[in-house]
Amino acid sequence: MENNFTHFDESGNAIMVDVSSKEITSRVAVATGEILVNEEIMTAIKDKTMKKGDVLGVARVAGIMAVKQTSSLIPMCHTLLITKSAVDFELTENTIRVYCTVGCEGKTGVEMEALTGATVALLTIYDMCKAVSKEMVISDVHLVTKSGGKSGDFVFGGK
Repeated sequence: MENNFTHFDESGNAIMVDVSSKEITSRVAVATGEILVNEEIMTAIKDKTMKKGDVLGVARVAGIMAVKQTSSLIPMCHTLLITKSAVDFELTENTIRVYCTVGCEGKTGVEMEALTGATVALLTIYDMCKAVSKEMVISDVHLVTKSGGKSGDFVFGGK
């Protein structure tokens, strides 16, 4: 069957895209998202006094673990040999912004892995802080940049 990079065969059945004809390239993707928290939660996170433990430390590990499980969660994602996975945080007065960077040498990109890592890190923050307040808002999850592959580089907003 000719490879046309679609998730459907000629009968309309869902399939995983055949990437065997694609070239191996260095690929990197960065995704971000944020969670809005109240002052009590932010203070406990910064002071590392949340009863469930070091919120950002656990969220970092959860995000990295999620990156490695993306193909198990998203049906049409390929299993990738990840060469880099990092989760970083930027804190403001009442917002925690998560950045997840993922890299690989492969035939398909790591955008879904970066998005999954960022999202799971945010969900972990919510889970660890919900005993203090459930009034948190997760938002603005999106791909920031991606490089490598046939489609080339991408920067959110075209910057």
